Amino acid sequence: MPLSVRRRTWSVARIVPLLAGSLVLLSVVLAVTISPWSLVLTTLVGANLVFYSVAGWCPATLLMTRLGVPAEPATCPTGR
Repeated sequence: MPLSVRRRTWSVARIVPLLAGSLVLLSVVLAVTISPWSLVLTTLVGANLVFYSVAGWCPATLLMTRLGVPAEPATCPTGR
């Protein structure tokens, strides 16, 4: 099946940084517009990323796994 037709799925390894980056950006916007205390969210996201890299899982990965998100990305085609 050609690559353009093949369904591309997101893996946990790809969603975690996307979610973390989105939350950090949201936290910065909230800190600028509402309260500097919103930066606590940035601290929590950073701590969660450190925990994820050390332990290999975080609460978000447990939820995504239960929802059926694949843990590893699909293998890339070699072009042959």
